[in-house]
Parts: sequence; C-alpha cells; structure tokens
Amino acid sequence: MLKINDKEFERLVSFIHDNYGVDLHKKRALIEGRLGNYIPSLGFNTYAEYLDFALNDKTGDEQVTLLNRLTTNHTYFMREREHFDFYKDVILPWIDKQLHTKDLRVWCAGCSTGQEPYTLALLTLEYLGAGAAGWDRTILSTDLSDRALAVAKKGLYPKSDFSEMPPEWVKKYFVSYDANQYSVNDQLKKSLAFRRLNLLDKFSFRQPLQTIFCRNVMIYFDGPTKNTLINKYYDALMPGGYLLIGHSESLSSCTHKFRYVMPSVYQK
Repeated sequence: MLKINDKEFERLVSFIHDNYGVDLHKKRALIEGRLGNYIPSLGFNTYAEYLDFALNDKTGDEQVTLLNRLTTNHTYFMREREHFDFYKDVILPWIDKQLHTKDLRVWCAGCSTGQEPYTLALLTLEYLGAGAAGWDRTILSTDLSDRALAVAKKGLYPKSDFSEMPPEWVKKYFVSYDANQYSVNDQLKKSLAFRRLNLLDKFSFRQPLQTIFCRNVMIYFDGPTKNTLINKYYDALMPGGYLLIGHSESLSSCTHKFRYVMPSVYQK
C-alpha cells in the first residue's frame, strides 16, 4: 500500500479543507487506507503525481472521486431515534397546527445514502395520513458525495439497515427486492428531492426553512468552519425553526443565537 509523505499529506489535507471544509488533519491512516491501493491502480507511483493530476483535472470529476473516497457515508434507518420521535411529536404538529401551512420546508443537509430523509418522509406520511395529498411535502436532501446520492436515488438497501424500524412500516413503505435487500416504494421516492451541495457554498432558499437536519456532518469540520456553518443555518431558518445535529455533536464551542431545547436539538 502506497504511503503518503508529510508534504503530500499537507497538500492533500489543505486542498480538501479549503474547498470542502472537511478537516482530515488527524486522518492520515484513513487517507492511506482509502487511497493507498487506488492511486497505484491509476498508474501513479506517488501521491504527488496523483495530486498533480486530480487537482488540475479541469472537469472536476477526479476531485469529486477523491472526496467521495475520503468521506464516510455510513448510516441506517432510524439512527438516533430520539430525533425522529421529536420530528413526529413536536415539529410536524408545530408546522401543521401552529404555522397552519401545508408547505413542508425541511432540509436534510448531509443526507448520505438516503436513510435519514426517507425516514423523515415516512414519518411525514404517517402523520398526515389521508391529508398528505393536500400538502407540498417534498424534503430537500443534499450531500457533497455523488456516490452517496446515487445510492439514495436508487433507494435499494440491505435488510440489515432496517433492524431499528418497526416491521409494519417496512411492509408499508418498502418492497422486498431479493433475499437481502428492500427497495423504497414509489410514494416514498416522490417525497424527496436529491441535490448535490457543498455546505461551504452560499445558500439560496426561496423561503425560510422550518427545520434543518445536519447530523454527524460537522464532526468533519474544524471550529471556524463549523461556526460559520451554524450561523448560516440560523439565517436560513424561520423564527421558531429547529436545527438537529448528531448526538456526538454540540454547539458549545460555537458563537450562535440558537436556543437549546434538548441534547442535539436547537431552536431559532
């Protein structure tokens, strides 16, 4: 397996941080594990040769491939279930009964391979019941990884990903594809809009959002990048809107105006 020297490591880490906000300074072993065999397979003998190629690729394709290889996209249905209970019991009733709107403006930022937004879409359908047809209930689901988004759009998952989901929901919203996989049904697929988005870019929402899920994404960011992003989220939300982050994350080191609601849940 190809090893990376200090100069090559700093060049790679700086590029990823400056362009995508991802901090890999403590991920040397991960870098070598993800790229150590890949780079020689392309015919390059050193990381320097590969970086000359990747960073100067005018199409940007190899830079996307590089980023996809260095970011982890592991998730499953109903991960950190307390958030989904909060969405079902607090957020949806707030949108329905207090805002009196039939326009759902929920953003799943860093949606990875899609298990999170599909779960949100499922809970929305369960809450709305027969009234779902009268709602604009499309959930915006974005990620930086084209590879993860391709999986999400396909909507095909191993049955092991459903161990935390009630069997009646699996039966209602998923179709057995083969002995080992379930496929998302058409009703659920139509509830999501998948887009590629770099969270460092400027946000351009037509209307303020009601809720943002950004869970287990900011663990990749350094302090200043995280602080900037948190305040961009604040500005993107409507008054009373919610931000949900991962259980292993906190805003304690950030300067922000959010109100603490419960662990990993904040309100504007």
